[in-house]
Amino acid sequence: MKFIIKLFPEITIKSSPVRKQLVKQLRRNIRTVCRPLDESIEVTGKWDMLDVQTSSDEPSDVAAIADRLSCIPGIHQILEVAEYPLGTMDEMLEIVRPIFAEQLEGKTFCVRAKRGGHHNFTSTDLERYIGGELNQTTGAAGVSLKNPDVKVEIEVKNNRWFLITRRHPGLGGYPMGTQEPVLSLISGGFDSTVSSFLMMKRGLNTHFCFFNLGGHAHELAVKEVAYYLWDRYGASHRVRFVTIPFEGVVEEILTKIDNSYMGVILKRMMLRAASKTAELMHIDAIVTGESIAQVSSQTLPNLAVIDKVTDRLVFRPLATMDKQEIISVARQIGTEEFAKSIPEYCAVISKNPTTRAKPEKVEKEEGFFDFSVLEAAIENRRNVSVADIIADDLSREQVEVTNELAQDDIIIDIRHPTEEEIKPLKLDGREIVVMPFYQLRTKFPELDKSRHYLLYCDKGVMSQLHAMHLRDEGHSNVGVYQPDEIDNRKNKYK
Repeated sequence: MKFIIKLFPEITIKSSPVRKQLVKQLRRNIRTVCRPLDESIEVTGKWDMLDVQTSSDEPSDVAAIADRLSCIPGIHQILEVAEYPLGTMDEMLEIVRPIFAEQLEGKTFCVRAKRGGHHNFTSTDLERYIGGELNQTTGAAGVSLKNPDVKVEIEVKNNRWFLITRRHPGLGGYPMGTQEPVLSLISGGFDSTVSSFLMMKRGLNTHFCFFNLGGHAHELAVKEVAYYLWDRYGASHRVRFVTIPFEGVVEEILTKIDNSYMGVILKRMMLRAASKTAELMHIDAIVTGESIAQVSSQTLPNLAVIDKVTDRLVFRPLATMDKQEIISVARQIGTEEFAKSIPEYCAVISKNPTTRAKPEKVEKEEGFFDFSVLEAAIENRRNVSVADIIADDLSREQVEVTNELAQDDIIIDIRHPTEEEIKPLKLDGREIVVMPFYQLRTKFPELDKSRHYLLYCDKGVMSQLHAMHLRDEGHSNVGVYQPDEIDNRKNKYK
């Protein structure tokens, strides 16, 4: 199958050297992301579009590749196309008619043609001929040039022509790796996941910094969503997940800081720790999920006081978005269900928060704070690759992983519904429960506690993270099913 990749429009208006650099990086990113699905995938093209050629025409393989392409920053649109040598318009009609005959039954349609090169016909000639013949020889309801039910799209390039069979919207933005890296503060809630996504979409290699306020279960939950974001939208590049233990910092604030200033000072401590971490990682910018006036610590006076503790650039991509807009984006990108199940630990810090923090008052309150506690938290941070995120937890807790099934084992397919629909898991004689990862926390406790369950996902990573999380919550009857093919694929593309 052949795909034509249309570039994000802002790429097309760049100067020639910049454009070449962006397109070169996009080609590399496409290969990196799609090669685990098709080792022989080819990506070519330099200027206004890219061609992606896969080795399989199987519908499930094509759907999987299209799904991955739709999540790569820098792509405006993905066209599934069939390519043919250019012949006569009669020969073109004989190819188009059987492909679209069923779709046109009882529907209005139009034919749109684009042409490049020297030919003895115009685009309009082609549209009129193909459209007229389809109208007469199929069960179409007629031609509608303004609002057709079906579009038949043809592109002619020199001595080849392409029939567009399907269009997919792209993510937009710039190719990952063409902008500088950033460190995004992530708590797992709506705001931090959406702000991280927006930076990734803009082409910034986004590393994650997590302040642990709620113990191991909190950390596992945030790792799950961080891995999902990276795997879905940023897998072309390696990123880090930094965990900073902040329970001691919170305790110090709760026992020594005036109640009304707790929230502001907590944010200042987080920004100090993030700035030091970013410095050690050679990163110049920090990302937060703050939105102006959403909560008391996010008023302009408070944000100004918070920012005084760092000389790093602080990005707030959600600054002018309201909560419903943020939730809508979370729903679109697949992080809504994660966010719903993660408590807002920061929200319990202050009961009577100030909305106009005074710098002199903040400095006075911080005089009571033992900064060695903050230094110890920074010193005890853990920094792991998101690609290898489970290794950090396996050192503390073992999860059963098997490629063999016992007689009574029940498989739970936890993949996203889109992935499960593209390639359903089929195991002869085995009971398989389809339960997307975001439903596990609410639905797993309802299952028969006397049975043994094995979680399954495409790469074996999300299943291990969720199994650890369930075990951490007291469920001992859960493990991971990891077929040999997953092990082989992971080793092959390491």
